[in-house]
Amino acid sequence: MPQLNPAPWLAILIFSWLVFLLIIPPKVMTHTFPNEPVIKSAEKSSTEPWNWPWH
Repeated sequence: MPQLNPAPWLAILIFSWLVFLLIIPPKVMTHTFPNEPVIKSAEKSSTEPWNWPWH
């Protein structure tokens, strides 16, 4: 039975893990997002109440 022969399957397993561990992570880590997060200032903005003409 060919499933019991570990030679081709072991090579495929090792090669696929090498691709997952050595080639894909640098490509993913170099990806940049179009909107980088911006650190907001520590001071809070002052809010003013609205004057609604209720009557």
